[in-house]
Amino acid sequence: MFDWLKQNVEQARSKLTAEASKFKNRSFMEAVVNGCALVAAADGSIDASEKQKMAGFLERSDELKHFDMRQVIEVFQKAAADFEFDHGIGKGSALKAIGKIKGNDEQARLLVRVVCAIGAADGDFDAQERAMVAEIARELDLNPAEFDL
Repeated sequence: MFDWLKQNVEQARSKLTAEASKFKNRSFMEAVVNGCALVAAADGSIDASEKQKMAGFLERSDELKHFDMRQVIEVFQKAAADFEFDHGIGKGSALKAIGKIKGNDEQARLLVRVVCAIGAADGDFDAQERAMVAEIARELDLNPAEFDL
């Protein structure tokens, strides 16, 4: 009986930790997804390989793996819809979401590395995508040169 109780308490604690982690990292998830949308839209279209690369990162990331992929897709679809409506509105909304992690150096650097990978996902990290990643880095008070931009 005691072992059963102990095991259930441990499972409950694990579940609570995962739920708290989701809440704590929502801003980071939204920043990553919006950063991916910004870079994907930089060349005029959002390529399927860029979407797949973003989804793969989010599923493997310790900080974000607790999120339901449906939530991630909803955030991405909203960002993409903002770009479809008006590029300036999409860019402004995405930069606002990214700005929420400013000051967290570890998350900011990881976000820039992720969006670099997204930009290169279609096999061509072109000048427009590189310029967008550099702008994201500056938005996060990071030096784009640190990332060879």
